[in-house]
Amino acid sequence: MTAPTAEGTAVRPSLWRIREFVALWSGQVVSTLGAQISGTAMPLLVLATTGSPSDAGIVGAAGTLPFLIAHLPAGALVDRWNRRKILLISELAAGLALSTVPIAMWWGELTVAHLAVIAFVQGLCFVFFGLAERAALPKIVPVALLPTAVAHNEARSRGAALAGPPLGGMLFGIDRAVPFLADAVSYVVASIVLVFIRSDLQNQTKPPSEPLWQATTAGLRWVWRHPLIRAAILLIAVSNLVFQALVLILVVLAQHQGATSTTIGMMLGIYSGGGLIGALAASRLHRHFKPKTVIVGVNWIWTALLPLFAITSNPVLIGAIGAATAFVGPLWNVVITTYITVLVPNGLLGRVTSAAMTLSWGVMPLASLGAGYLLITIGPISSVFVLATVMFVTALIATFSPAVRHAPPISVHDKSA
Repeated sequence: MTAPTAEGTAVRPSLWRIREFVALWSGQVVSTLGAQISGTAMPLLVLATTGSPSDAGIVGAAGTLPFLIAHLPAGALVDRWNRRKILLISELAAGLALSTVPIAMWWGELTVAHLAVIAFVQGLCFVFFGLAERAALPKIVPVALLPTAVAHNEARSRGAALAGPPLGGMLFGIDRAVPFLADAVSYVVASIVLVFIRSDLQNQTKPPSEPLWQATTAGLRWVWRHPLIRAAILLIAVSNLVFQALVLILVVLAQHQGATSTTIGMMLGIYSGGGLIGALAASRLHRHFKPKTVIVGVNWIWTALLPLFAITSNPVLIGAIGAATAFVGPLWNVVITTYITVLVPNGLLGRVTSAAMTLSWGVMPLASLGAGYLLITIGPISSVFVLATVMFVTALIATFSPAVRHAPPISVHDKSA
């Protein structure tokens, strides 16, 4: 991918000259923005329809349930099936599912059960697409550019998270059906862009013909043999539980202060803005920090910031505190994702990634249900202090973990089985 200069030195390749990466990245900017728009509108729709935080928690849990039950088998299937077809079918299926929400609203047949099913389908498609995209990335991008590609994908997600909530809140204020129509259209656009990816996205080594369950557990076995990856994933699982629960708690906290859907969208947009800035910074910062510094430091920063949510009722300040917590997250994601992508053989990458996602994201349904329960029993402010306590214990564990303290540096040149 590099060309010699007149002096014989190599010119560093640019990601933006890799046409298929640009196509994949651009399509996912649109799709992820649509998902953020509908994701912001979904709890607002449930709360507007039923007025029940527990119902909002149930729908949120349904949307994240595939992270727990589908990641492991999906990883094995991604290593066996055609990855390009998985990418395309996932986008089309999610778009079709989302389009039923405005139809049901216009017919007056919308129910919480329907929204839970739609959220589940969207989450399932997200699982398959995410695993296929991660496994396909090393087939499109040179190894030396993988950390930069991961950082750009982080920026893509964080940028959509910045723009999506304000748009979702604004569109919801115009008409409750509009955010879901916008998301359905975004999936169609992303599907069209995928047609331009022509490279062979499959692993060159044919996967062994072993039973699906045995193939499924291969990723878990690999994770278990690598202490740092194992420790990092378990720590990420706790932080995901905390921040998944926090989003619903902050929405209810803002509503209790009389915030409108547009204001809540703005609050969440400010929150996500910190993540976008952090993702842009992570593309450079990841070179200057060891994995152990990132893992320990990020947990203590979160521990310091979480209690601040409980001492302000201003949505703008809530968003600003959230932006600070979101700023440091991408650096962790870039370090750990690059670590896994470089170490794992490509033929096993889908299964290892699925194992990591099952362990780290599988807690999200429990987080949504737990947030609904906490809101009903102790209210939003006390719920924030519960989450802050969990984060404090997690930071202590990260600090004293032998695997984290002895974490080796990341190399982008070698892979080990």
